[in-house]
Amino acid sequence: MSFVIRRALLPATVLLLSACAQQAPQTLTLDNHVRSCRPMQLAQGQEFNLRLPSNPTTGFRWTLRADAAPQLKLLGPEVYTVPEEAGLVGSAGVSTWRFRAVASGEALLGLDYARPWELGVAPAQQFDCRIRVE
Repeated sequence: MSFVIRRALLPATVLLLSACAQQAPQTLTLDNHVRSCRPMQLAQGQEFNLRLPSNPTTGFRWTLRADAAPQLKLLGPEVYTVPEEAGLVGSAGVSTWRFRAVASGEALLGLDYARPWELGVAPAQQFDCRIRVE
């Protein structure tokens, strides 16, 4: 193999290896009975997904009450999906948020499950998780 070809392949090899070395985002999933999580410890730059059971067709939505800023950065809007096996219009699904740990310290990530137009009504569910970023 000529020197020129080897030299051209080196950056591509380094890029490929670095992509393989990155961890997939951790997923935090709430089952139907849990209202909080064990304190999460994250490293700066680490990403995780928060998945909560949801059914917007009932009018209920999860909303961020405490966004854990400045320790966490929200990486986009909520994404709602329905499992393929459900096969029914209006069936329950999952709301997913993506976060990245960006600053060291401790914070609270909190969400409420409520109908946004029902002012003064307690949320049907709440979710709280202490976050520690090192």
